[in-house]
Amino acid sequence: MTLLPLALKSLANRRFTVALTLATIAISVALLLGVQRVHDEARRSFASTISGTDLIVGARSGPINLLLYSIFHIGDATNNVAWRSYLEISALPAVDWAVPISLGDSHRGFRVVGTTGEMFTHYRYGAKHALEFSAGAAFDDLYDAVVGAEVADKLGYAVVQSIVLSHGTGALADEHADKPFRIVGILQPSGTPVDTSVFVSLAAIQAIHADWQSGTHIPGQEISADAARKLDLTPTTITAFLLGLKSRPAVFGLQRQIDDYHAEPLLAILPGIALQQLWGLVGVAENALLIVSALVVVAGLLGMLTAMITTLNERRREMAILRALGAHPRVMFGLLVFEAAVLTVCGIVLGLALLYAGLALGAGYAQAHYGLHVGLDFPGTRELILLGAVCGGGILAGCLPAWLAYRHALADGLSLRL
Repeated sequence: MTLLPLALKSLANRRFTVALTLATIAISVALLLGVQRVHDEARRSFASTISGTDLIVGARSGPINLLLYSIFHIGDATNNVAWRSYLEISALPAVDWAVPISLGDSHRGFRVVGTTGEMFTHYRYGAKHALEFSAGAAFDDLYDAVVGAEVADKLGYAVVQSIVLSHGTGALADEHADKPFRIVGILQPSGTPVDTSVFVSLAAIQAIHADWQSGTHIPGQEISADAARKLDLTPTTITAFLLGLKSRPAVFGLQRQIDDYHAEPLLAILPGIALQQLWGLVGVAENALLIVSALVVVAGLLGMLTAMITTLNERRREMAILRALGAHPRVMFGLLVFEAAVLTVCGIVLGLALLYAGLALGAGYAQAHYGLHVGLDFPGTRELILLGAVCGGGILAGCLPAWLAYRHALADGLSLRL
């Protein structure tokens, strides 16, 4: 006796209940795989925020704190690094290039990064992708500025437009209104904190603070934008700096040398290791969301189990007739398990269809607003394992009503009244 035709006809007779069960399983599977896909892509994007940089150097604090304020622009440095220390370390024989970073100012909620043209030459993200311009070029004049893609998009900026920077990062930060900047370049989206940054030169940071002292504007001693050009704008301190080495094996030796630097207490971190430590903290929320999604799948399978058990009493005459026709009790057991497997597999297929339809429709939005690229790739190993677990769970859920049907006696089924 072939189970497939029997199972399909039985499911067809209960099409409404079957449709609801399939919808429940499909939505739960799409949610589970969607969370897993976003989890993997977010982790990949998180880990690729910076690449090609061997060391990040800042004032001695903690690796995660240094990574957060220097790369992700979250929080503030505990102290600055002397410009003299930066020059000495960047001139070491093992160092190939260095990119200084000066933080502390903002523009309409976006961080201002004081740096040099080396930033646009050596900074890498992802698979060592270089920063590219969608319009304009790097800053050249003292009051030139380069803005990230998200800054330009949200504020509607274009090249040659004027902007004013603010002192500090709070909502009540004072503006450097006497020294406006001109946007000369807009960067292409990178999915990194670069997109939410405004870049100016280190000399520009010195210029806008020329008439400030200890974070306070000095009344009556204003220095105009033109007058600031004539000053010595060499910085005295910076926030941190990035290093690229000529030889990767030298990274640990240079790291120890910087950690033991005699002039001031410094800390050098390897970006990859610090990123893994940081992910260990923020990844807890991602895992919690994945667990919730798994529980939704369990709820979907329990719904299927409930539907099968609920209809089991109505199908006892059907089972009795099959027994009277010579079907072995194992056939009844196999029929219900097979139905559960068909429902689970069809639900998985529909769930995959929902997932890829959602990804196709929302990929552009996720890339534009969150810098997250979620591709339409074939399910990976972890996703296939999850699908296998769902399929196994569905078959296991079908064993309970199958076992109940197995125990129904022939006389029990025939004794039911029409």
